[in-house]
Amino acid sequence: MSEYPAASPIAITMGDAAGIGPEVVLKAVAGDAALAEVSVVVGDIEHLRSLAAELGVEAEIVGISEKRSDVCIRVLDLKNLGEPFSHGVDSAVTGRAASEYIERSVSGCLSGEFAAVATAPISKRSLALAGVDFPGHTEFIAHLTNTPRVAMSFFAGNLRVVLLSTHLPLVRAIQQVTKDNLIDLISFSAMQLEALLGRRIKLAVAGLNPHASENGMFGSEEADEIIPAIEYCRGECIDVSGPYSPDTIFLRCFRGEFDAVIALYHDQATIPVKSIGFGEGVNVTLGLPIIRTSVDHGTAYDIAGKGVADPSSMRSAIRLALELSAQRSA
Repeated sequence: MSEYPAASPIAITMGDAAGIGPEVVLKAVAGDAALAEVSVVVGDIEHLRSLAAELGVEAEIVGISEKRSDVCIRVLDLKNLGEPFSHGVDSAVTGRAASEYIERSVSGCLSGEFAAVATAPISKRSLALAGVDFPGHTEFIAHLTNTPRVAMSFFAGNLRVVLLSTHLPLVRAIQQVTKDNLIDLISFSAMQLEALLGRRIKLAVAGLNPHASENGMFGSEEADEIIPAIEYCRGECIDVSGPYSPDTIFLRCFRGEFDAVIALYHDQATIPVKSIGFGEGVNVTLGLPIIRTSVDHGTAYDIAGKGVADPSSMRSAIRLALELSAQRSA
């Protein structure tokens, strides 16, 4: 019996075929018989078979309705890589195929065919070449599920972070640190994380300035925007505190003092996640009606096709999708 019981399998998108997505998916699933039992790769079966042969991945790759051995990788074959493409090169061919893997996986999650989806990395440039007008997974899946409000978060063991802003220049990111924006994110994060984890949670808010401004010595954002937001949310019965010095709060969360940290800009969140759990961090989209996890890295075109990609983050993303879907079922 699988150590990952699930009513429905987890969908795993193959990602951009020109990058390391197919490789990390193959390695992650082939290296864990329990994962193989409860997952389905949504991709192109001929490409996966060819790549597995090149990489020496020892696993039988079969269609979704087949079962020919105890350890096999099941594939929902979309047969959409009929045109030539090259490793490490953006193209409309791989962008279109990657978008179709996402669309099929999301529709399967919405219908109950899949319990969750774990996504391999895609190329934003290839999506654009294919005419898919979304900057990445998060926005695309939000569109497919008609979700008006989402937030990016990362899980790395006990360390969980939710981002106030994502891919913005630092000057613009600082402008997003307002009382209203923080009230919205703190409230949203508390609701979404409690639903995912199945329990009441304790949030911490990172400061923006060194030492969280040290009582106004190094900036005014803490006093003007962050503290009023925290006080308002505490008045709404949310267990949140701060602002805490950014150079220590993430380690405190990792050690179990808090369930998650509200980070105020992209690198404030990703540096501790990748320092503490590099290769094992997982991107989780909060707010979706489905469970979606993803790797914490990109397509890595520079090493695509070389057989050296590390599958740790992909394996962690699949395992976390299984854990969260089991929690939701419970």
